[in-house]
Amino acid sequence: MTQQPSTPAQNAPVTLVGLGPMGLALATALTEKGHPTTVWNRTPEKARDLVARGARLAPSVADAVAASPLTLVCLKDYAALYEALGPVGGAAAGRALVNLSSGTPKEAHAAASWAAERDLAYLDGAIMVPPPLVGDPESVFLYSGPREVFDAHRSTLASLGDPRYLGFDPGLAVLHNAALLGLMYATMNGFLHATALVGSAGVPAAEFADLAVNRFLPTVVDATLVEQAPNLDAGHYPGDLGTMEMNLNALEHIALACEEQGVYTGQPRLMRDIAAQAIADGHGGSNYLAVFEVFRKAAAR
Repeated sequence: MTQQPSTPAQNAPVTLVGLGPMGLALATALTEKGHPTTVWNRTPEKARDLVARGARLAPSVADAVAASPLTLVCLKDYAALYEALGPVGGAAAGRALVNLSSGTPKEAHAAASWAAERDLAYLDGAIMVPPPLVGDPESVFLYSGPREVFDAHRSTLASLGDPRYLGFDPGLAVLHNAALLGLMYATMNGFLHATALVGSAGVPAAEFADLAVNRFLPTVVDATLVEQAPNLDAGHYPGDLGTMEMNLNALEHIALACEEQGVYTGQPRLMRDIAAQAIADGHGGSNYLAVFEVFRKAAAR
């Protein structure tokens, strides 16, 4: 496969396919950073402001891909990627494709094979910030696939944010994306549920947020997770400072408090059931992090 030479970031041409809110943010950042940017979208009107800023609107997706050594695709899912780039044909040969669409590791592997059949160098990617933060040097973007493809276009990708290379496996970026978003939703649900619980007694959300987010989480939760992370890999869960049995007792009280206050009980009951499963699996004397074994052995179970 012919690799395109790396070009200085301020001059490297790039193509962007897909102009939803995130695609528009990507294209805007690229044009503002000095990249000759070609765009294509099924609805050309969405490109009006980009064209006014200097972007070029391609008449067809094949023309768009042919215009640059690197094409970024930001669409709803992998099916949309295939549908959009299906008409490209030989125009894609020898070029690089970075797919920033949402999906699963299995879909990422299939997309890498699809790209290889068309002589396209392929990276899978994930955007870990909302559209307004695209272009900020601190904004994290994840990439996986052949290292040489990432290195060849790193300067261009850096115009969007902080490019993090995760490894050769093309499924790693979307896998990290799923994991981090799962963490985000679990954290938000935990905060919202806790706020609802204290709110049942008239405590304002802003007052509780200061205690919970600014004080409790950083000192009790965040520090513990970072410190104890190596023990997850080692499967080491000493219960010297608190056992799973003790934590189950606390979780029972949380569920009962929710019942008394008329707050949704499904979430604390789920946490209680997970701890109970860990005890049933023989981790009653371990600390709470032993629920990690419940999560990672779910398939075997």
